[in-house]
Amino acid sequence: MQDSTHRAAPDRTSPALVLALVKLLWSFFLIWVSFGLPAVLVLAVLLNYLISRLGHYRMRQAREPKN
Repeated sequence: MQDSTHRAAPDRTSPALVLALVKLLWSFFLIWVSFGLPAVLVLAVLLNYLISRLGHYRMRQAREPKN
């Protein structure tokens, strides 16, 4: 028994990504004010590394056959 009156949920991916960017930028600014630009650069490099590792992990998981 399916009710055909349900509408599809709205796609909120773009607003979520924009909000994440805004939060990241003000976090970087807060760290810059508190600890200086080198701390922001180290954090940015660390985040870049972690995101790259996550991408490699997900690609490896996608290539492995599922049981």
